Amino acid sequence: MMSSIDQSIAEWLLAAGKVQPEQVARAQRASTETDEQLGQVLQKLGFISEADLATVTADVYQLPLAQPAWYATVPVLTQQVSQAFLLRHSVVPVQDEAGTVWLAMMDPGQQTVLDALSLALGQSLSPCIGTASEIQAALQQTEITVSEPVLTQTATDAEDIAQLQDLAGEAPVVQAVNRLWLQAIEVGASDIHLEPMADQLQVRLRVDGVLRPATLPSGIPATAVISRIKVLARLNIAERRLPQDGRLQLRIAGHTLDLRISTVPTAHGEGVVLRLLDQAQVPLDFASLGFDGQNLRHLQTLLQRAHGMILVSGPTGSGKTTTLYTALQQLNTPEQKILTVEDPIEYQLAGINQIQVQPQIELSFARALRAILRQDPDILMIGEMRDVETAQIAVQAALTGHLVLSTVHTNDAISSIVRLLDMQLAPFLLSATIAGVVAQRLVRTLCPTCRRPRPDPESILSELDRAEASVFQAVGCADCGFSGYQGRTMIAEVLVLNDKLRHLIAAQADLATLRKAASQAGLSDLLTDGLRKVRQGITTLEEVQRVCT
Repeated sequence: MMSSIDQSIAEWLLAAGKVQPEQVARAQRASTETDEQLGQVLQKLGFISEADLATVTADVYQLPLAQPAWYATVPVLTQQVSQAFLLRHSVVPVQDEAGTVWLAMMDPGQQTVLDALSLALGQSLSPCIGTASEIQAALQQTEITVSEPVLTQTATDAEDIAQLQDLAGEAPVVQAVNRLWLQAIEVGASDIHLEPMADQLQVRLRVDGVLRPATLPSGIPATAVISRIKVLARLNIAERRLPQDGRLQLRIAGHTLDLRISTVPTAHGEGVVLRLLDQAQVPLDFASLGFDGQNLRHLQTLLQRAHGMILVSGPTGSGKTTTLYTALQQLNTPEQKILTVEDPIEYQLAGINQIQVQPQIELSFARALRAILRQDPDILMIGEMRDVETAQIAVQAALTGHLVLSTVHTNDAISSIVRLLDMQLAPFLLSATIAGVVAQRLVRTLCPTCRRPRPDPESILSELDRAEASVFQAVGCADCGFSGYQGRTMIAEVLVLNDKLRHLIAAQADLATLRKAASQAGLSDLLTDGLRKVRQGITTLEEVQRVCT
């Protein structure tokens, strides 16, 4: 249920045509999670401006708006009022032309704040409405610094840790980090990037594979935000000189999120990247991922094998691990024992034994793989072929009756075989063990709400090789965040080895010869699969060219 204030704000904005009903509903859900006023959430989501928020707040509360001239005569308050208090509540006393002292604030419902400042200043104060940027500028003008607390080199470790813990535990910091999680969920982000710059904390979200800017409330120190995240992930908050890795699980807005956290020291502080793993949104289903037609048939054929090695190739972020998990989910039956070696374990799969690589205790891929071969497995999944030793053990496992699934960083299916040959693996062993290779990329899918047909230029028609093809263009609307795209799908090539290819591998044929033989064997390459999805109106030619060139 909305509060009476939120209801009034919603009605005012709807009547003024500032927001749509669905935007109000979305903000209301977020407001319930963050315990913020509806208007503030609408502004943070980008549905209304700072000026809109100030205007509606002033109208609903029947209070005046602070005028720009009032801030010019703001009194110096460093002796009477704690700067942390003013920053925490985003308030500042100002004077109008007649000398009356007002309290400029974003949320006039903070009566305790008004009472506390009246007591501290020894005079009564009346609230007026200011925007976050105006209040921020006024605080800077009064020499109340809003920069981060500096942890001096002379501070003891205990003092350092205590200061960071205090920062991380303050209510505004906790709320800011919670809002960051919520904002990432709202836009479907896969990663959150926190990058300290010389004068600010740059925040960006990766949505559908592309980074876009995000915001945190003004006045929140970067060290406080980063320390809060490190505390939640049980990392060492006092260690800022070395990289750290961790993970945590959160329950937010009906979503269970697994977050992988990586920190690195940079010139202006610690950079943090958080990978969001929302298990509810991961479709472990090949058709949902984008495999169809010949590619799906070939993949299913490979997974029916009792032994051999199946590789998935592609760059970082191309969905290789999700493809492997989908394969494991399909193969996971009571009759099969499945063991995995991963770094990191991205999703925990019921009924499957998953092992996390831990280099700090010398538990490498190769060492873990040697151990699990003594665990009587039927199927092995190796997170990545990182070194020669791991690849050699994997080949031996495939040769001795195990089905082995793994990933390799190469551009296409044939290059994966050449990469393993370059790792000095015996060609005759490779030819005997490799069952097939999947190469894949992720492309953004067109927003179904705003996609529009466009005249087909001759260049596109020649690429599509089909005069009646329907080619769509990305336009942009509120549903897709004005990007023109919503979600991603897979384009892939699936190579099933035949006798001729095995003979060529054993003979150490060059890449061009292998590629020609694969084409003759019916391999449909990445570009062909991508162009087929362009014809179907799933994605655009620009997207396919972006990931295939």
